[in-house]
Amino acid sequence: MTLAFAEQLTQILPMRITGRVSRLVGLTAAVSGFPVPVGAIVRLEREHGEAIEGEVVGFHDQETLLLPYGDLSGIRRGSPVTLLQSTPGARVGDALLGRVINGRGRFIDGLPAAILPERVALHPAPLSPLERPRITGKLGTGIRAMDGLLTCGEGQRLGIFAGSGVGKSTLLGQIARSTTADVNVVVLIGERGREVREFIERDLGPEGLARSVVVVATGDDPALLRLRSAYLGTSIAEYFRDQGRNVMLMMDSVTRFALAQREIGLAAGEPPATRGYPPSVFALLPRLLERSGRTNSGSITGLYTVLVEGDDTNEPISDTVRGILDGHVVLSRRIAQQGHFPAIDVLASLSRLMTELATPEHKQAALTIRQLMAAYQQSEDLITIGAYQAGSNPLVDAAIQMKPAIDHFLRQRVEERSNLNDACDGLVKLTKLKESLPRRTAEAAQGQ
Repeated sequence: MTLAFAEQLTQILPMRITGRVSRLVGLTAAVSGFPVPVGAIVRLEREHGEAIEGEVVGFHDQETLLLPYGDLSGIRRGSPVTLLQSTPGARVGDALLGRVINGRGRFIDGLPAAILPERVALHPAPLSPLERPRITGKLGTGIRAMDGLLTCGEGQRLGIFAGSGVGKSTLLGQIARSTTADVNVVVLIGERGREVREFIERDLGPEGLARSVVVVATGDDPALLRLRSAYLGTSIAEYFRDQGRNVMLMMDSVTRFALAQREIGLAAGEPPATRGYPPSVFALLPRLLERSGRTNSGSITGLYTVLVEGDDTNEPISDTVRGILDGHVVLSRRIAQQGHFPAIDVLASLSRLMTELATPEHKQAALTIRQLMAAYQQSEDLITIGAYQAGSNPLVDAAIQMKPAIDHFLRQRVEERSNLNDACDGLVKLTKLKESLPRRTAEAAQGQ
């Protein structure tokens, strides 16, 4: 306890450090005579109106660079700046469940503010890799296609890759209502203001909200708040994890987190690198994503959506995130246009832990279904135009006959619930149906 208190003392700076604004460049304010660390929270006095808060993002020569949490109107040369908090943190507690907060941790749902007794850091020290146990337990998502063919473990990190309007938010809401996790932490970054209430009331629903914490930073919020909301949501998930709970952390989307950091990095003077993204973006992504996972206390299962540009899953952010995570779920616009929900492209998706979590019977059934789907996809053009001749390939013949049953298994209504046992049993039944196809074909030939 004494050691922990001593470590906290080393992070404390005097509260009356002050400076004055020397210049404004775009959205950035430069302050002279202000020796505070990066990440410190400050207050800027306006010429008129209430003071605004901001955050230190860098330094240039003898000036400290900061970005505000609000509009810079009313800020002039010489406006006083005061240090408020040297190390960023947030208040947390069980009273957060069922509530909606913004990137500063303030309640925005119109209900009375709750008492939050604990405080957590937004940027804690990373855990040692040897402090992370192996993932051995399965986690039900309530989505039959994922539980059956992309089985997820407690503490696994999965990316959901999709273009706009393909069903990411609807899928997240369905998982939040149906998952076997104890607590959901939903982080909405850069969403349209209209969509936030729609997600809470329509997709999440009262049942899902009751065991969830929703952190919101809309697209018109400053980049700092969009960035901070991702760290805040992860810190809240870590708080519940340390209580021994299994947490589902859903972040929509990592792409907008990266865009916010690009805006901040360029404003701080970083050079643009890959497709206009500064190097800090690719340094922050693993620091954020590696915070989820399993510990000796509990687990954080991470679902991170990635908004791919032009449905290109190989653009820089998608490629980087896919290399960090433990699997990826690809939502296909082509499948969505066929009225198929969830629009999961099973053959393009992968769970890196499924082979360790599933039983031998489950793994064999999933492999068989994948082989059938791949065989049909390879011959789909010939089948569509009627050029495929039955009997040319036994596997393709079986895939054609099995396609309606496989599609029925993969389709799931938004209000429909599934569980791990249902998904595994459904896969096994499909494989048994496939094994009976040659016998049925032979009996049909003898009848003719």
